[in-house]
Amino acid sequence: MTYCLAVQVKSGLIFVSDSRTNAGVDQVSTFSKMHTFGREGDRQLALLSAGNLATTQGVVAQLQRDIRSNADENLFTVADMNEAGDYIGRLSREQQSKVTGGGATFEASFILGGQVGSEAPGVLRIYPEGNHICATDETPYLQIGESKYGKPILDRIVAPSTSLEQAALCALVSMDSTIRSNVTVGPPIEVLVYRRDTLAAGDYLKLDNDSAYLRDLKRSWEEGLREAFMKLPPINWASAKDRAADSRNIVSL
Repeated sequence: MTYCLAVQVKSGLIFVSDSRTNAGVDQVSTFSKMHTFGREGDRQLALLSAGNLATTQGVVAQLQRDIRSNADENLFTVADMNEAGDYIGRLSREQQSKVTGGGATFEASFILGGQVGSEAPGVLRIYPEGNHICATDETPYLQIGESKYGKPILDRIVAPSTSLEQAALCALVSMDSTIRSNVTVGPPIEVLVYRRDTLAAGDYLKLDNDSAYLRDLKRSWEEGLREAFMKLPPINWASAKDRAADSRNIVSL
């Protein structure tokens, strides 16, 4: 299992991914699930992957080959993000069909985000079937993989007006919540920040298992949650009992 997410705010994009692909009793395997494709001043794209490793590696390898060979269609020739999403969706279906003969046993999902020329930055989720959806102001983040544990914090914090710094922190807390609840998700954690309209490589960070920052983030978040929990208003048991008593005194006619 894996967990990857991208957050879209007015000032730019945040990408976060784990690197664990296997977490058995006696073996833990890691592979990067974040790949970047950029041409300074023209376009910057980031691709996150989840699902069958052979399929995702096959798609990434084909993307790189198409760029090297100057194929008519590659990530440096597509006109916009939607065209890039369609292109990656077709490559994904082709890779799946190589092994399954057209089936979907070796499925893969992708998140593609970035900016092409003067187009506004965007984030797409590409499904195994090849189609995709876009992040919107109403849904300013997209997830793939083990998404349920890290979703609540995103729903409560992220909005289009959220700053890049806050969005990055929120994404990391979302990742930490997922790691705590699912052993198949784990470090190294990769973080990429793209600033709107720069068309330049963004800030990149790789946090290993022994990262002091990850430990501090985890400790601060847990302490904050406990403190907030202790400040919750107590349950008014007396009022609840009064209402129960009143309901028992009601006589149906």
